[in-house]
Amino acid sequence: MAVIIRLRRDGTKNSPYYRIVVADKHSPRDGKFLELIGTYDPKKKGDNSTVKIDRVDHWVKLGAVPSDTVRSIIKKAKAKSAKAEKEEAAAKEVEVTA
Repeated sequence: MAVIIRLRRDGTKNSPYYRIVVADKHSPRDGKFLELIGTYDPKKKGDNSTVKIDRVDHWVKLGAVPSDTVRSIIKKAKAKSAKAEKEEAAAKEVEVTA
């Protein structure tokens, strides 16, 4: 079974809202899926997506291929996560030295 990580459209007309899902490559866009791993709201400014990075890594390790759009969302989420960890480590270091 070919597995892909892609967007599943929700929301109303002229107000799209997407869920990031792991699905069989042959299932319809809004059809069955294996797991819900995040959300994406293109209308929202700033932080407009949530992604479970650990689940993405799990599925990619098993051979799932993300779509181009999902790949860019994952890349941004990983960068945001790394930045947050770096800031947290810096705050702990300042706390320990003080």
